[in-house]
Amino acid sequence: MKFGDVVVAVAMILVVIIIIIPVPKGALDILLSLNISLALLVFLISMYTEDALQFSIFPSLLLITTLFRLSLNISTTRYILGEGDAGNVIEAFGSFVIRGNAIVGFIIFLIIVLIQFLVITKGSERVAEVAARFTLDAMPGKQMAIDADLNSGLITEQEAKVRRKDIQRSADFYGAMDGASKFVKGDAIAGIIITLINVGAGFGIGILKQGLSFGEALSKYTLLTVGDGLVSQVPALLISVSAGIVVTRAASEANLGQDLLKQLFGRNPRIMFILSIVLLLLGVGTPLPNIPYILLASFFGFLGFSMVSTKKKAMEEEGIEEESEESENIREPESVMSLLKVEDIELEFGYGIIPLVDANQGGDLLDRIVMIRRQIALELGIVLPMVRLKDNIQLNPNEYVIKIKGNQICRREVMFDHYLAMDPGTVEEDIDGVDTIEPAFGLPAKWISQEDREKAEILGYTVVDLPSVIATHLTEIIKNNAYELLGRQDVKVLIDNVKEEYPALVEEVVPKFFSIGEIQKVLANLLKEQISIRDMVTILETLADYGNVTKDPDMLTEYVRQGMARYITNKYVENSRLNALTLDGQLEQLIMESIKQTEAGSYLSLPPDKVQRILDSLMGNIERLTSIGEQPIVLTAPIVRIYFKKLTEQISQDLIVLSYNEIDSSVEVQSIGMVTL
Repeated sequence: MKFGDVVVAVAMILVVIIIIIPVPKGALDILLSLNISLALLVFLISMYTEDALQFSIFPSLLLITTLFRLSLNISTTRYILGEGDAGNVIEAFGSFVIRGNAIVGFIIFLIIVLIQFLVITKGSERVAEVAARFTLDAMPGKQMAIDADLNSGLITEQEAKVRRKDIQRSADFYGAMDGASKFVKGDAIAGIIITLINVGAGFGIGILKQGLSFGEALSKYTLLTVGDGLVSQVPALLISVSAGIVVTRAASEANLGQDLLKQLFGRNPRIMFILSIVLLLLGVGTPLPNIPYILLASFFGFLGFSMVSTKKKAMEEEGIEEESEESENIREPESVMSLLKVEDIELEFGYGIIPLVDANQGGDLLDRIVMIRRQIALELGIVLPMVRLKDNIQLNPNEYVIKIKGNQICRREVMFDHYLAMDPGTVEEDIDGVDTIEPAFGLPAKWISQEDREKAEILGYTVVDLPSVIATHLTEIIKNNAYELLGRQDVKVLIDNVKEEYPALVEEVVPKFFSIGEIQKVLANLLKEQISIRDMVTILETLADYGNVTKDPDMLTEYVRQGMARYITNKYVENSRLNALTLDGQLEQLIMESIKQTEAGSYLSLPPDKVQRILDSLMGNIERLTSIGEQPIVLTAPIVRIYFKKLTEQISQDLIVLSYNEIDSSVEVQSIGMVTL
């Protein structure tokens, strides 16, 4: 095997040389025997191949074996016409088939060639052509199925690569087989032509040059020609059958022999009994020979009884196993364990929304959920668990519910066969429709019919179809609750993914400084404020830097955010200019003095009246900025940021609170309001 490539290359060169240079008769006998051996080897391999891709070299092998046979045909023709003798192998084959009758032998040879050409080769060629066409047509669907399984978490990235490669190899294989089958067809045609040339030319040479009589010339050259044809056509026949076996094994579970016996004689014993009775009647009640049919009837009857006894024994064994399993289920409480599982994300819907989910009815909500998982992975850096879709007859027909960890987060009702039209603020003319609230962002909107869609788009409305409404709402719910979906096992997977390329970093952080649970708390804090954890390398490096400083998850979160300053700046700042609310100096000082440290962490302790005054001042600034179209962003000192953010969650979960250390130094900051006491 070490020099196998060199051996094959030299062998191919020698095959071409054989076409040009005469080969000694002894060597020719060896090569003819080798041709037969290779054909038998290919035939047996095709019999024991369970999958066509296990014999992926077969198309190229067809070309090699065809070229080898043709080179041998040229060498044997040279000896037949030149010397009237082509070696012992050809003479033995010719004598064995002709048996003293040249005409009968020649006819038998032609029948073998025609069977190969018209039946086996033609059928194999057609099967390969159809298989290639359907394989290529099915490639896009198979690729989409792999992507869907990958995005839903059913398979890993490595498994997806393997499956994509198998699909590509399958398409390449059947495409190559479609073309390679033409080699076998051409070889059969060439065999017929060479045979006619050998008979005709040899007959003329024998009479005119060697002075043989008509009968002697006919006998001599027919024997040599038939022997030569059989030596080449028997291996060609085996190769053709092998090609047919390989391309027709579409739904095999094992090798051909096992599948054949299992599917013919391992299914239904009743078929064997019926066949036995029919054969017995043919042998007894007709003029056909009695003994063969009676023997066959006895054989199939015995086979049927054997199948019955085997099946009964198998059923008894299965019955014992089922009984033991049932008794175990009765004794053990694990039979209800599946009922204890709480789905991470659920989307329940009434029966009126089922067409949006059912692909057979044109629904594409499943595909949109696959895209949601991909979008969340890119934006937040987490791999979402599977979204469980359920129909719920207790809901109204057009109602849906989104649950996180088994708890209902929202419940909305939509109008089927309608579109949601939203005014972006530039529409001057109103449109007829049912007033509603857009579920994802709480904006005023209208449900409009299909007939009014084009009119609404012309007037400037943003028109969204129903699957997009549900998918957008689901996306926002997932983003807002991503910190709840990230568990310790998910963090372990993320860290293992980093470890493949940065093993030293991971070994320094885990478990030297932090446990998986402590890292999970930091990541959850980031996700709670919509900060992506996709850059796990930067996060772990920051944790490694401050592992000796503090173990407080809140403080570690602040250090990580400062390490991700460029990302946060790009996320919230446009054109290197930031308009933000700031905190009064006295207020920042008050907050720093009110931070209480405990063993469980730190928290803010402020009198209720001061908290209310701070929130009132903040709400006034937010309303003012919202009225002029500015996004409210609060800018604070680093030590104050996390505590002020927790304070503002009482009035708004979405308020953006940044620290000065999270903004790039190139950004121009302008205060457009101040929060005071």
